[in-house]
Amino acid sequence: MRSDAATVAEYLDEIPAHQIDIVRELRELVLNNLPDGYYEAMNWGMITYEVPLEASGKTYNGKPLMYVAIGAQKNHVGLYLCGIYCRANLKNAFAEAYEKAGLKLDMGRACIRIRKPEHILREAVTDAVRALSMEEYIEICRR
Repeated sequence: MRSDAATVAEYLDEIPAHQIDIVRELRELVLNNLPDGYYEAMNWGMITYEVPLEASGKTYNGKPLMYVAIGAQKNHVGLYLCGIYCRANLKNAFAEAYEKAGLKLDMGRACIRIRKPEHILREAVTDAVRALSMEEYIEICRR
């Protein structure tokens, strides 16, 4: 579901009832664990957590670097954890946490697809969000 909402509040008002609890829980996890410097915004039709352009400098598309995003799609809520794709050990640790918890990880190239609140592995999401300081993420993105 692509949204034209200008604010997070407007976006939350648009989300279907069967997905709102997932989005709210993910948002709370992200906001409570986001390293300093990143900020919450609406971009690409979803809630994003980004690096300010003042910190990153010019980007290839003129938009802030996205670190995390949450987007309600037709059949799932997408959790975009860009930081775990920066290092193989972060992605592997995330996948291993799901395996150890006995949960099936529905992970695409860019996102984790979550269909039910009980599919949110809170500790793994928290670790992924905390994984990279803004400065470290900027440095990795510049390579």
